[in-house]
Amino acid sequence: MWFRRDLRSDDNAALYHALKSCRQVFCVFVLDRDILGVLPRADRRVEFIRESLVDLDGQLKRLTDANRRADGGLIVLHGSAGITVPELAHALSVNAVFANHDDEPRSLARDILVAETLATAGRSFHTFKDHVIFERQEVLTQTGKPYSVFTPYKNAWLKKVDDFYLQSYAVQRHAAALAGRPEAYRAATPELSGFGFVASNLADLKIPTGSTGGQHLLDDFVPRMDQYHATRDFPAIKGPSYLGVHLRFGTVSIRALATTALKLQQRGSEGAAVWLSELIWRDFYAQILSNFPHVVAAAFKPDYDSIQWEQGPGAQALFQAWCDGRTGYPLVDAAMAQINQTGYMHNRLRMVTASFLVKDLGIDWRWGEAYFARQLNDFDLSANNGGWQWASSSGCDAQPYFRIFNPVSQSERFDADGKFIRKYLPQLARLPGTTIHSPWLASPAELAAAGVELGRNYPFPLVKHEEARARTLQRYAPVKKPG
Repeated sequence: MWFRRDLRSDDNAALYHALKSCRQVFCVFVLDRDILGVLPRADRRVEFIRESLVDLDGQLKRLTDANRRADGGLIVLHGSAGITVPELAHALSVNAVFANHDDEPRSLARDILVAETLATAGRSFHTFKDHVIFERQEVLTQTGKPYSVFTPYKNAWLKKVDDFYLQSYAVQRHAAALAGRPEAYRAATPELSGFGFVASNLADLKIPTGSTGGQHLLDDFVPRMDQYHATRDFPAIKGPSYLGVHLRFGTVSIRALATTALKLQQRGSEGAAVWLSELIWRDFYAQILSNFPHVVAAAFKPDYDSIQWEQGPGAQALFQAWCDGRTGYPLVDAAMAQINQTGYMHNRLRMVTASFLVKDLGIDWRWGEAYFARQLNDFDLSANNGGWQWASSSGCDAQPYFRIFNPVSQSERFDADGKFIRKYLPQLARLPGTTIHSPWLASPAELAAAGVELGRNYPFPLVKHEEARARTLQRYAPVKKPG
């Protein structure tokens, strides 16, 4: 069993099928040099994975011990997965390798290489759906084509889903097939330094890791789910589930989450219905990536690739100011401080910051997409790409090009008291009332009393929003439809 983005023993499709089909099953995770090699030495995601591997190892040991087998646990190796997995299969003399699907283009290419190498040696490679409820072409239009608009996809998703698609995989029932690790592979999960990394601030952030952490967050969220629809847009309120990183690395089961939300929705919970829609959006973007892989590098709507974005040193300076949270718009800057300090950004703020970069600064959405990919703990290619293309109006079922978030009105509406801004921009904490949303409109006396000196400890706005909005409407002229 080759674990990848499914770091749990419970309700794991590939692990279930391996245990059910085979006499004995070894479990492995590869710290893949091809992925890790480009990351900074202190990376919260790597540390999350490492801690989750320790948790998974403990789960497997308990399952093995319960079936009276010694030396259970997870084999953790460091190497190029495309090479290391076939080599381990040979060393262990196994007949087959089991894994769950990963539909990102690079992962698909890797899996083709692994399958071919294994086949040459007479070994089979079996993969299964586990990361989403519906994948690839499981939900199609009446004409047999993939959906590109969310609402009809959601309706079809809800019509199709039933107990069969949500049933849990009974891993424990077949856990007697878990094999003890050979002596050469009994080493403990390596410390970060063992594969070239150092500690990040993950521990300081108190982000729960592994299946244990994922279950803790779910237990905390369920009593709040009824109010999700009313709290989810306000970054200073504990509204979200905070399960994004756990969904990304599979330390929670998507089937368990969808089942919980559906049951509460059926009891009339508006919050559960809205949260379920968020899970369906996740499936939607996953099937977009699978069926329209060109979105990785280009606009879903080809016409949008003709837009002329800002270029040159001026554009680079604007982009760097956005990255650093120096735009002069407090809600945008506080959101960027949040992602830079924690690897998390509230979903409402992801939309606000993306809209600002693309439609206020005129920067190519791909620049922002790449920055989020580096910073987000829960980075997922399909969701990140879908979100950025939505914000830039270039994606499927995206906001219209003329819908441009006003960063001040967004701030006044969703952080009215400035609580979130004050947390991440302490230099503005003493600004009174509504002045915290637009410091440049504050009087000299208000600024002085708050200790704010524009241009010194907080920047002037990079652009005037109304002027930027007018430029954006001109920029998008090539994609305007006549009439």
